[in-house]
Amino acid sequence: ETLQRIVSTLANKNDEIHNFIDMLNHTIKNVQVNSSNAISELDEEFDGLYSILDEMKGSMASTIQQEEAHKIQVLQDQLTQCSKALESSEELLEIAAQSLDIKDPVEFLKAARQIKDRVTMASAFRISLKPEVSDSMTHLMVDFTLERRMLQAVKFLPVPKAPEIDLAACVVADNCITVSWRMPEEDSRVDHFVLEYRKTNFDGLPRVKDEQHWELIDYIKATEYTLSGLRFDTKYMNLRVQACNKAVAGEYSSPVTLETKAFVFGLDSTSSHLNLKVEDTYVEWDPTGGKGQEKIKGKENKRSGAPSPKRTPGSTRPSGRSSRDHFTGESYTVLGDTAVESGQHYWEVRAQKDCKSYSVGVTYRSLGKFDQLGKTSSSWCIHINNWLQTTFSAKHNNKTKTLDIPVPDRIGVYCDFDGGQLAFYNANSKELLHTFKTKFTQPLLPGFMIWCGGLTVSTGLQVPTAVKTLQRSENTLSGSTSSLNNIA
Repeated sequence: ETLQRIVSTLANKNDEIHNFIDMLNHTIKNVQVNSSNAISELDEEFDGLYSILDEMKGSMASTIQQEEAHKIQVLQDQLTQCSKALESSEELLEIAAQSLDIKDPVEFLKAARQIKDRVTMASAFRISLKPEVSDSMTHLMVDFTLERRMLQAVKFLPVPKAPEIDLAACVVADNCITVSWRMPEEDSRVDHFVLEYRKTNFDGLPRVKDEQHWELIDYIKATEYTLSGLRFDTKYMNLRVQACNKAVAGEYSSPVTLETKAFVFGLDSTSSHLNLKVEDTYVEWDPTGGKGQEKIKGKENKRSGAPSPKRTPGSTRPSGRSSRDHFTGESYTVLGDTAVESGQHYWEVRAQKDCKSYSVGVTYRSLGKFDQLGKTSSSWCIHINNWLQTTFSAKHNNKTKTLDIPVPDRIGVYCDFDGGQLAFYNANSKELLHTFKTKFTQPLLPGFMIWCGGLTVSTGLQVPTAVKTLQRSENTLSGSTSSLNNIA
C-alpha cells in the first residue's frame, strides 16, 4: 500500500511536470509570436510618425513658398511703379534743361508754367520710397526644441501590472459566476480589463492540452463581472484577468479555479414506458405505442445494460435494474440516468401547454413496472392534471395534498439528499410550491410521468440563491410546511 501511494504520488508529479513543460513550450512560442507582433506594431507607429512629419514639413514649406511669392510680387509691383516714376521724372528734367535756353521771355514763362504744372503732378512725388513688405521671414521659423525633447523622452508605455482575483468575493450561484478583482496598486492609466474563462474538469492549474479554448470578455470597465446563463456541465471553471491601457495589455492574473459542479443527467430511454418517446432531456407522449422505438428480438425494448453517456462516474445503476422491463400499464414513466446519492441539487422542468397530465419528482430504484410516482412509499412528486379542469397536488405513499396555487409553466426541483428535503418551486419567481421532509435511505432517481404532451428537463443548474435563502428560512420556522410523510 505504501509503495502504491508512492507510485501514485510520483505519477501525479510526473503528470504535473508534463503539464508544466507543455505550458513552458507554449509560453516560448507565445513570446516569439508576441515579440514579432510588437516589432511590427513599433514599425507601424514610427512609419506613422514619419508620415505625419513629412506631411507637416510639406505643409510648412508650402506656407513659406506662398509668403515668398506674395512678398516678391508686392516688391515687383512697387519696383515697376518706381521705374515708371523715374522715367517720367528724367523726361521732365530734360524738358526743364531745354527751357533754360529759351531767350524769348514770353515763351520762357510759358514753358516754365508747363514744367511747374507737370512737376506738381509728377508720380515721383506721390510714390512711397519705403518697401511695402520686409524681407524678414523669421515669423515662419519654428522651434522644435520641446518636440525634440518629447521625442527623445519617448519610451515604452509602462505595462499594467497583473490584477489579483479576490477569491473571497467570487460567487458561483444561479448559473452565474461573479468574478471580482483588484489592482495591486493604483494605476490611473488602466483603461479597461479583459476576462477570460474556460470550463474544465481539473481543479489545478490550467492545462495546455486536452482543454477547451479560452472564452474572452473584452472592455470591462469595472473590477467585477458576472458571467450569466451558464450551463455547469463540468466540475470547474478557470478564470483569469488582464489590465489594459490605451496601448498595451498587461500580464494575466494568476488563474483561479472555481468549483461549478452541478447535477447533470439525461432521461434514460431504456427505463421508459413504450408510449413515451425519449430524446436526451425531452420526453413526449407517443400514442403509437412505441412503434417508432427500437425493439430487440421482439421484446419490449429491454435494457441493454449499456450505461447512458450522460451518467457521471460513480453513479452508475446496478445490474439488477438493467434486466427489468419498461414501465407498463398506466405508469407512463421515465427515469433519469443518474442517481442522487448526496449533496444539494437542482433541476427544472417545462411542460408543453397542451399537456394533459404529468408528474415531476424522485423515486428509489425499487419503483415497480406498474407503479406510479407518488403512489408508493419510495416516490415523491407533484402532479398536474389538465384534463377537464386543472388540479395541482403533491403525492407520496398514495396520499395526496391539494395545492391551491397557480400551476407555473416551469417547475424547479430542489433535492437536499443529506438534509432530507425535496422542494418544488416556481422556477420563474422562485416561489415555494411544496416541500417534502423525510430521511432518504437509498439513492434517488429523478422521475417523470407524462400523458398527452411533452416535458423538457434542464439539468446542470446551480442551486439558485433564492432557493437556498427560502430553504434556510423554512428550516428556522418549525412546522411552517406540512410534510405528506406525517399525513395519517
